[in-house]
Amino acid sequence: MLMKLKKQMYKVVAAIFLFAISFVFSNEYLSLSFLGGSYLLAGWPVVRKAFRNMRRGHLFDENFLMAVATFGAIALRQYSEAAGVMLFYQIGELFQAYAVAKSRRSISALMDIRPDYANVKRGGEVCSVSPEKVVVGDIIIVKPGEKIPLDGLIVKGYSLVDTAAITGESVPRELVVGDMVDSGCVVVSGLLEIEVRKPYGDSTVAKILNLVETSASKKAKTEQFITRFARYYTPLVVVSAILLAVIPPLCGWSEWRDWIYRALTFLVISCPCALVISIPLSFFGGIGAASRYGILVKGGDYLQALADVKTVVFDKTGTLTKGTFRVVQVKSMGMSEHELLELAACAGVFSSHPVSQSIRKAFTGDVCEQDVVEFTEIAGQGITSIVRGRKVAVGNNKLMASEGIEPEDVMLAGTLSHVAVDGVYAGWIAIADEIKADAAIAIQELKKLGVQRTVMLSGDRKTAAESVAKAVGIDIVCSELLPQHKVEQLETLMTCYSGRLAYVGDGINDAPVLARADIGVAMGGVGTDAAVEASDVVLMTDEPMKLATAVKISRRTLNVVKQNIVFALGIKFGVLGLGAWGMATMWEAVFADVGVSVIAILNALRVLYFRNKDRLIHNSSVQKHRQ
Repeated sequence: MLMKLKKQMYKVVAAIFLFAISFVFSNEYLSLSFLGGSYLLAGWPVVRKAFRNMRRGHLFDENFLMAVATFGAIALRQYSEAAGVMLFYQIGELFQAYAVAKSRRSISALMDIRPDYANVKRGGEVCSVSPEKVVVGDIIIVKPGEKIPLDGLIVKGYSLVDTAAITGESVPRELVVGDMVDSGCVVVSGLLEIEVRKPYGDSTVAKILNLVETSASKKAKTEQFITRFARYYTPLVVVSAILLAVIPPLCGWSEWRDWIYRALTFLVISCPCALVISIPLSFFGGIGAASRYGILVKGGDYLQALADVKTVVFDKTGTLTKGTFRVVQVKSMGMSEHELLELAACAGVFSSHPVSQSIRKAFTGDVCEQDVVEFTEIAGQGITSIVRGRKVAVGNNKLMASEGIEPEDVMLAGTLSHVAVDGVYAGWIAIADEIKADAAIAIQELKKLGVQRTVMLSGDRKTAAESVAKAVGIDIVCSELLPQHKVEQLETLMTCYSGRLAYVGDGINDAPVLARADIGVAMGGVGTDAAVEASDVVLMTDEPMKLATAVKISRRTLNVVKQNIVFALGIKFGVLGLGAWGMATMWEAVFADVGVSVIAILNALRVLYFRNKDRLIHNSSVQKHRQ
């Protein structure tokens, strides 16, 4: 791409030189030879494309318009104008090529995360192989300065790891034995031995590259409109130019030469390059700017939809809260607190739910899997198990009701797990989930951006859900919801409120809701396949604040798109009118086409250089919250 751009630039520079030197000589033939050379250097690619497209049936495009206009100018002996039109058109093309290359580099910078090799430890030796050939369970070694080729678990070593390519964060993370690592990150210091947990096809790198490669293929509604507009607009102006060249002289209004010149000027002005080029470029730049902040948008249509969001719905656990539960209080009845914790920990030994994990962590003794049989996990309710011959149920009010047990009414802010043993209520365990440091700031920013309402959907108890909602500033709370009820609640919200609705979630149970929302936002990277597949936007970190950044980028993109549409059409129609009345020459036509295109392209590039002005304020506020 870079070599092609340089070659194009050299041709344009040579054409400018020949064009300028043609005015130095007084000899007409010498001057014409330099003008001819300038025209061929700048215009031959355009003329060739025009004839090639005509053979394919694509008659009405900018190459056709430029070829016809300049051929007509040559027939009217307007040689300098013919060469000038082609020259300035190629200057505009050069700006376009540069802008596209710049935009593509912002997206393809992510492609640098693709690992070239993996150092695999096999049979006491280390060999470099393709990441695709590494299997789950292999031990890979990553040295300082190397990319982590596959997702896995650190089994030996310590290092600072640069995650900027994946998350957009500039501060390296400190990782030790037992930590999970994502492929694509760079080891800054220390040697790491990593046990591979996912094949390359399911790795973070592979998923991100797949998302990036498909993002440009989905056009926004504005892009689709501009494509349709150009399809009808170009033939219309060609017919108008023909009528302009033929009807007035037939009616005796001035000479044929004058009206043909006006028609040719009309053709040059009418080229829709500014719109056809700058609008897709704006969306491409917006997607590139978002990727720098660790936000992957799956297409221009979703970027445009984000700008119109009026309602944002959040899942609670793992989205607004960290999802790292800890036991804060235990109350037992008819047994000791230690025994209650032991039974609850054993009952949930096979569960991966954060609540069960936190109970196991709180119990200081050993949990034996052989003591547990008939383990059952009920989504949105809890678990039941047979522990050493005793039936233990651990869960919420709904589970207790299904077991025919009346639980104690406890008014606590945290998540409450009731425990029943052999059909008798045995007590409860209170578990607290820490709110994310930037959750409240993110809600404030979204409201500043014009989001009219924020909603939280949670399967947690009403008191726990309302406590989190109050702390972060959520407007509407819907609690004690089963996964299937979340979809029903979302549809109710979409019916009651106008405007676009975005849903933000992180878990596998959020996939149906993410798919149903106008814009589904998966948080926390690409850890949950179902959530990522169902979503339209992926936030690569666990920060809700990135959603506000995504909305800012989408608004900036849409503003630039609107500016380009108004500016391009305004100038075009104004100069078209002047050209039809003979008040604009081909030089003005060149400005109306190439000049407007260059200005629109440069304006589109502004999206690519988006800077989040609130980022430093946000980071400072998060630090204060942590302290």
